[in-house]
Amino acid sequence: MAAFDMLVVGSGGGPDESNLSAYLLKPRQAAWNDGIIALEAGSGLGALRHIMKRDPNIFGEHPTDANPTSFTPLTVYANVKCFLLTHAHLDHIGSLVMAAGSLGGARKRIYGSAQTLSDLETIFSGRIWPKLATYDENNPLFQLVYHALRADDKYEVIFPDISVRLMTVSHGMNDSGQYDGACFFIRHDPTNQEFIFFGDVEPDSISVEPKNIAVWRAAAPKIPHVISTIFIECSYQAGRPDGQLWGHLSPVHLVQELVTLATEVVIARKERRSCSGSRPRKKQRMSPEALHGALEGVKVYIMHCKEQFATERPINHVIGDQCRELLAPHQLGVELLTADQGMKIGGSNRPIGFAIYLVLTYASSSDLNLILNELFLFVQLFVEIFIFGEIHRYQSSPCPFYHQSVLSPL
Repeated sequence: MAAFDMLVVGSGGGPDESNLSAYLLKPRQAAWNDGIIALEAGSGLGALRHIMKRDPNIFGEHPTDANPTSFTPLTVYANVKCFLLTHAHLDHIGSLVMAAGSLGGARKRIYGSAQTLSDLETIFSGRIWPKLATYDENNPLFQLVYHALRADDKYEVIFPDISVRLMTVSHGMNDSGQYDGACFFIRHDPTNQEFIFFGDVEPDSISVEPKNIAVWRAAAPKIPHVISTIFIECSYQAGRPDGQLWGHLSPVHLVQELVTLATEVVIARKERRSCSGSRPRKKQRMSPEALHGALEGVKVYIMHCKEQFATERPINHVIGDQCRELLAPHQLGVELLTADQGMKIGGSNRPIGFAIYLVLTYASSSDLNLILNELFLFVQLFVEIFIFGEIHRYQSSPCPFYHQSVLSPL
């Protein structure tokens, strides 16, 4: 992610409607007011309002005498140039639908597969919601313009310096058969650096038509020098029966998918050394030892964790710990992180402001272990400041006790 800046507006998978899949993205060298990509649109203006209230300078410092109304969630979303959607389920498009009639700024494209846009049309039909989008690029009456992406091996420019390749993944079954979602390879064209972003996805091991293997084979030759970051869902806690996954991953299946990726990485490296090139082949098995360290340098952010309102800790942290415990014996070398609402990935941050945030957040907490853990992370923060010279990211959650800070190069 060295080439990008990202703000996590929402990272949950429901049913908490205040924290649904939504990410704001830009090239790192550009300013936020130069334009933004909205990657998914589950949460939006309301969630961003809470984030900006917690950290008014999350998009960068602005003059203290500036008009407060000049920088609001509405002005941020007015700078969105396009929406990039993996599929049209409500937890991925809800805020786009609700705000469609209020979005300011220039006209905005909606990118997605032909099926995703067709599904979205059924909402913007004049019955469920007013018809507020069109395929007609020349129709000035519409603020939103559909633009379909093909699932092929080509990258399409969607934003200055950013191109996207769409690959199809399976999101389970419905009455019409297999329901397809999308996975995006998002590339910063000047540097050729990419990251992978999954929509909702089921494991290949239980899919009627496994499609994740094609994603991993496309990614394997590029890991970690071109692709070092992957965003992937893990909706449910460990122990959930396969028959109740509804097209999603659980920790055991996420680990299986990462083992498959590691296997493909090892194969790709062997082929590169032997100059044999790529060729059709069956899925291969390898000894566990052969995969040790295969994903060194790769960061995986889990997201779309479904809130059960039954755990004291954030559900994504619970699921993250379950994933790390299952991953540990495989020794793949991958770093597994959680995408938290309000987290800023890839941008420079302010250490003093973060210190104050920690003090204010936990000053009234009676949980000694929580306080000590955060103090330990705070020490890590300053070690990184003085040794490496830069803070890479921190998270500022709208819910004070749902806070995480994980320090690692991006």
